[in-house]
Amino acid sequence: MIKITNPADCCGCTACASICNKGAITMQDDALGFKYPVVNIEKCIDCGLCEKVCTFNKNYDTTYNLESPIVYGARHKEIKKVEESRSGGAFVAISDYIIENGGVVYGAGYTENFRVIHKRATTKEERDEFRGSKYVQSDLCTTFRQIKQDLLEGRTVLFTGTPCQTSGLRSFISNKLRNNLFLLDIVCHGCPSPYIWKEHLKYIEQKTNKKITGTSFRDKKIFGWKAHKETFEFNNSGKNEYINDLYTFLFYKHIMFRSSCGKCYFTNTQRPSDITLADFWGWEKTDKGINTDDKGLSLLLINTPKGVTLFEEIKKDLTYIEVEIENCLQPNMQAPSSIHTNRNAFEQDFIRYGYNYVAKKYGNISISYKIEKFHKDSINRLKSFIKTIIRRK
Repeated sequence: MIKITNPADCCGCTACASICNKGAITMQDDALGFKYPVVNIEKCIDCGLCEKVCTFNKNYDTTYNLESPIVYGARHKEIKKVEESRSGGAFVAISDYIIENGGVVYGAGYTENFRVIHKRATTKEERDEFRGSKYVQSDLCTTFRQIKQDLLEGRTVLFTGTPCQTSGLRSFISNKLRNNLFLLDIVCHGCPSPYIWKEHLKYIEQKTNKKITGTSFRDKKIFGWKAHKETFEFNNSGKNEYINDLYTFLFYKHIMFRSSCGKCYFTNTQRPSDITLADFWGWEKTDKGINTDDKGLSLLLINTPKGVTLFEEIKKDLTYIEVEIENCLQPNMQAPSSIHTNRNAFEQDFIRYGYNYVAKKYGNISISYKIEKFHKDSINRLKSFIKTIIRRK
């Protein structure tokens, strides 16, 4: 039976719980809201399927991968779809094709109070919720079993998620059912805590004394594609507002990530999916004119023959350029994010004292942090000024 002794050994993909026909495994939250499998010994028959299906290791399946991915920079030809997407709208083109041909799409959306979960969509309107970044680990619930049922009924399925999620699903679905399953993963920086996101929303509502009715993790309509600033809509106003970058600060500090993100096995160019999507940072090295309006550009890694077939079907909807892989290698395509050394202390402080405490202690909203930042910025400006004077002499 599966037994997690080190939290870093489990990515929470739910494959083990999904494959257990006896219902012996449930996914239960830890103190930060990350889900881990817990085995009911009385129901377990020790068949070993849960251990066999686990692919969070260096031996994950790349049997059908191309020797090297085919790489493109791409943007949807309809600028409105680009503006409504997080990067270049490539996901819209892919999912449009699946839906137009009677298939179903699974992706990260919201449930009550903006909790991030995976949902099923059979229409473009339902699919639209999956667009845009969601910097929280999604709850997969019974998604894997729903997908298996769709495949058994002859439907084509597109699943989008983090590489650990696509790897788990790929292992869970048997070879004979995989023909109609298309996997799309993202270049993932790390999965933040669901509970921290939940408490951050409460903090924002308390700070503004308003009810949150909408959110955007990266609002490019206000700040442009390159900026990472979350905004919120309040009281159904129809207008998003920027409050602060506290959550973004904690995200890039790597202090609220799942422990497994620090040892992710999928941070390379042999991805456990048919197509990989990302923002195309470094596009200027390939074509300086393709994104001058700063509205966004998608990076696509075509990883398998199925991915090649899918791209051939949707490329008519894209403006695209072929890219040398060395010109688009982002950090998380080369190595995992380094987990902050105070990550465990952050968790313990959150358990004992709550979100407001850790936000001030580890975030960027305390007076002491602002004074320290002002001091560092002043020193840097002085150094820059001195260098300028020396160069002039």
